[in-house]
Amino acid sequence: MPETDTDVLIVGAAPTGLTLARELALAGVRTLVLERLPQPRTVKKAGGLGGRMLEMLRYRGLAERFETASGHPRPTPRFPFGGLHVDLSQLADNPMQALLLPQPQMESLLEDLASELGADIRREHELVALSQDPSRVTADVRGPDGPYRVTAQYLVGCDGAHSRVREMAGIPFPGITYPEVNRLGSFGTPDSVTRLDDGGYDTQTANGVIAISSYTPHDLGIFTSEEEARTYDDDEPMTVAEFEESIRRVLGASIPLEAPTRLTRFTFHARHVERYREGRVFVAGDAAHLFPSGGVAVSAGMLDAVNLAWKLAADVAGWAPDGLLDTYHDERHLAGARTLLHTQAQVALRRGLDSADDALRVVVTELMTDPQTQRRIGAFIAGSDIRYPMPDPDPHALAGTFAPDLVLRTDHGVTSVSELMHPARPVLLVLAERDDLREVATEWKGRVDVHTATADDRPADALLIRPDAYIVWAAGVDEQDAAHALRRALSQWFGDPR
Repeated sequence: MPETDTDVLIVGAAPTGLTLARELALAGVRTLVLERLPQPRTVKKAGGLGGRMLEMLRYRGLAERFETASGHPRPTPRFPFGGLHVDLSQLADNPMQALLLPQPQMESLLEDLASELGADIRREHELVALSQDPSRVTADVRGPDGPYRVTAQYLVGCDGAHSRVREMAGIPFPGITYPEVNRLGSFGTPDSVTRLDDGGYDTQTANGVIAISSYTPHDLGIFTSEEEARTYDDDEPMTVAEFEESIRRVLGASIPLEAPTRLTRFTFHARHVERYREGRVFVAGDAAHLFPSGGVAVSAGMLDAVNLAWKLAADVAGWAPDGLLDTYHDERHLAGARTLLHTQAQVALRRGLDSADDALRVVVTELMTDPQTQRRIGAFIAGSDIRYPMPDPDPHALAGTFAPDLVLRTDHGVTSVSELMHPARPVLLVLAERDDLREVATEWKGRVDVHTATADDRPADALLIRPDAYIVWAAGVDEQDAAHALRRALSQWFGDPR
């Protein structure tokens, strides 16, 4: 049987797998992606990106390419939450922005980005079996030209809710499946429909839930949810006629639908793997978690990929400290559990039909007029409320958080934290006259980039930032023992010096 060798084998070429491929290729890792489908998906399951992942794209210098691919202005930040709507449009520090980009166009762009850096993406190649030993993973693959074998240092399953990788690796996927069938569509606005600029319409009836909202001045977005005895193949395209029938069942009336631009059907699950790693096999995206609410899954999976990629790259390069790969489970399981928490809370908000449930929705609606509540819910949806656990017993307040995009003044001009993160490398950002810190970092030269700058209202004397833009250590202003602490942090996250 023919054999192929690579550093990392990725199974699945949806947004999570393609993001992982691009991040790995950016780090110089030989990457092979297998996708069983012969062509990219045409069903617009996801309508765009938002929150922390949208920021991450800016930190990689990719925001402009995604904006161009979208071709739409940013939508007004009003988002569904458990059958209600949270309006973030009046917040000066709104934590949740969104970008309209249907999944087929998103995948096409992500495939281009990964291929440009040398990732090998093979369509109509299906994983048949896998095995692993302490040093390698072996995968049997069926391709258009027959079977072959791939060996790799690591394999990552990004192959969705019905993940073969997860099954073959023996990773449990506990949770529940909700009985509702959910349908979502975007349409042109017929002349017979009068649009009211009131942020949307939601109602519960004895037969289900219907919500109507618009992200642009030209579209009519409709969502229905109802319990049905029959099951559907969510990969099978939904028709306008099917959607019209669902609206009539739930609402008891018809809505004229014209010029559909998006039609998708899905079932909600609340499932989370017990572990994100089994030896040299990892899972990410829908293979690791399924959430019972829309608008969060794609970004969550792409953030899994960004978290995992630099850690795999460090191991392939030979400088990963002990336990670094285990932090992928620690951190992303925490993030997944947090997302599962607020999406299951949304189930309680939208499903109940008695008077107590009505009262709950009234109370939550009132609370969502408060700016602090809006920020909290916006951060939930954005995935930006996560602070990763740090190994230090008394970490700085910034440790474990996403690096703020400070405006930086250097000897070479003005830059920003986001620009420093474009290469996806570790960064020590020194914001004060701290020769002691710069001297320590020279021992990691070639592995950690050191930048000296000044910033208004500097949050610390120095920040040690991982490639995924999370701060792992910070020096307090005028902290005396910072050099010793920095050396420990550099070793903990970026290996022993050479």
